Amino acid sequence: MFIFYVKVKTVKKMLYTTLLVVSLPFLLGACAQSVPTTFHDPEMDFASVKSVAVMPFENLTRDNQAAERFRTVFINHLLASGGLYVIPVGEVSRGIARAGMQNPATPSAEDIAKFALVVKVEAVITGTLKEYEILRSGSASAGVVSATLQMIEAQTGRVVWTASSTKGGISTMDRLLGGGGRPMDDLSEQAADELLTELFK
Repeated sequence: MFIFYVKVKTVKKMLYTTLLVVSLPFLLGACAQSVPTTFHDPEMDFASVKSVAVMPFENLTRDNQAAERFRTVFINHLLASGGLYVIPVGEVSRGIARAGMQNPATPSAEDIAKFALVVKVEAVITGTLKEYEILRSGSASAGVVSATLQMIEAQTGRVVWTASSTKGGISTMDRLLGGGGRPMDDLSEQAADELLTELFK
């Protein structure tokens, strides 16, 4: 009887251990989910913004061209939305030069005011690309794209909208079964769409 009781306890312990090991990736995956953060200035009349310039994005990734690639994707999706007139990239570059902006990725309120007078916009969008890379964990690999954008009113220089988006990463199924995630282009488009959804809410 004692031997049977010990065996039952051992089996229970093994079951609990197995359950914990199987559940751990799901728990870790849940913890890794990013919480979207969005801000809309309640005093801003977004309907008054008819034209916008998308500035070069700050690049915090190891890929020197990543920020420009993501900026291109975002501009294309913003144009496709039809919600705003987007100043062409060439005009933005000329406006930056004529306004004498030293750091267009993180402009001052004075820089934005000068730039807006040159290119005739009501607002500018600046951004930071935080992640753009392939993550690896064991036999699993997947891309991740993470960006934060903000809209700044030209006249006042105040931030009237900001939002973040993170797409991709190694999922629980990737960890369990191996393999990879979606292509970087797809992740960039998903992130751009999510940011625009937040902008036009």
